[in-house]
Amino acid sequence: MIRVVVADDQALVRRGFAALIGLEPDIEVVAEVTTGREAVTAAHEHRPDVLLMDIRMPDLDGLEATRQITADAALSAVHVVMLTTFDLDEYVFQALRFGASGFLVKHTEPDELIRAVRVVAAGDALLSPTVTRRLIARFATSDAGADVSLGRSAPPTSPLADLLTEREREVVGLVGQGLSNDEIAGRWFVSQATVRTHVSRAMTKLHARDRAQLVVIAYQHGLAEPPAVD
Repeated sequence: MIRVVVADDQALVRRGFAALIGLEPDIEVVAEVTTGREAVTAAHEHRPDVLLMDIRMPDLDGLEATRQITADAALSAVHVVMLTTFDLDEYVFQALRFGASGFLVKHTEPDELIRAVRVVAAGDALLSPTVTRRLIARFATSDAGADVSLGRSAPPTSPLADLLTEREREVVGLVGQGLSNDEIAGRWFVSQATVRTHVSRAMTKLHARDRAQLVVIAYQHGLAEPPAVD
């Protein structure tokens, strides 16, 4: 059973998400909260697999709540997914830097919401959709990106690169462009299991909490170049 906490100060959004998720036989909503501080408390009390977190909330915003949760070793199994109103929210990449496992727009389709919960609960990051690639490209090539040490502000080389094999550096670069394991496997003509192995080893060496953090590290240390925006 996948345990979920929904944190959003908008009752319609919060209750709507909880109702949809609660219909699934393998997912249980263990708490609904309205502030970031309540979200942190709920994470400690319920130890959910997934916490759907609105970015803008009273008392304590979703960014700081995410930072507190991901910084707590006791909550390492809690995966935070940010909820945002717009596809390209200025705060989303900051949330990924703080350790969020991905993001969803609030007008996402019900099937996509359910899939997202299952994907994140399984330990994967919500970084496959085209909109995420657009987000990465925007922040990696703009002044906003420079502010968070991404893209052109990153050093051309990094000592971290020396920790990786050539294949691992290559896979980190492709993950940084938003490619899924399946897409990488297709490029390399190898199995998804082989790609997962390379990704897993790179994450371990770079101390990345999950795939989302691996993307951030890739840009921070010049291991990835932004994809072209469609």
